[in-house]
Amino acid sequence: MSAPPRRDLGDRIAEALSSQALNALVGIAGLAVPVVAWAKQQAGLTSILLSVETVLLLLMVGNHVWLRSICIQLRRANDRDMADARYFALIRAQLERELMADFGEIADGHLQVYASEVPRLSVLLFRILIESGSQPKRVLAADLTTNPNLLTQRREYLAVNRQLIEAGGTVQRLFICWQNDLARADFARSLLELIDHHRSLGVQCALAVRDRLRADQAIDFVVVAKAAVLVEEEQGDAEYLRGRSSVYFKQVER
Repeated sequence: MSAPPRRDLGDRIAEALSSQALNALVGIAGLAVPVVAWAKQQAGLTSILLSVETVLLLLMVGNHVWLRSICIQLRRANDRDMADARYFALIRAQLERELMADFGEIADGHLQVYASEVPRLSVLLFRILIESGSQPKRVLAADLTTNPNLLTQRREYLAVNRQLIEAGGTVQRLFICWQNDLARADFARSLLELIDHHRSLGVQCALAVRDRLRADQAIDFVVVAKAAVLVEEEQGDAEYLRGRSSVYFKQVER
């Protein structure tokens, strides 16, 4: 699995400005300034310190407004309301850590999902492309096809392919198959039925023999406009069902 993309300078600055340490420091300074001004009791110094206090207050207010715009606010459950407060607190803490880790990845432009979630996420990527007006309204897909029947069963996904094409978009899909599979009559028959169905929806289809491709060319992926890339695990076996897939929203051109 590829490593998440590096965070740029803007991400690091945003993380620093939203850090608890910085906000605590500004808050302490805001409390300390009027105390110092009162202790010194010098008119000139007091005016300067009060001006500093005003600037600090404005910074705190501005930072608070900014944090509300970039952060998600969630209500935390009250442990005491549960049947076993200590047990629930441990469960809640674990789930919160996992949730924060997922949100941290999304904030970095990277999302990981289990393979069973890929069909739902694929449909979402198509629908948002239709609704967002992003250009080009185009999907480029390569599918490591080991079981054509799996794609045939994804009716919602096929439907959203048609909707994108009807909305003026294009879908180009490359089916990548092993040579031994293509030599089997039952596989070839199922694959031709699948391709015919895709073409009836308006999908532009092509075929590649996996044996003739380099390892870095035989990748299961979907490129959505210039906005996102979904990289899937191989279909049709137990590993695929247990695997994880990734969506990248940064450096899509790579």
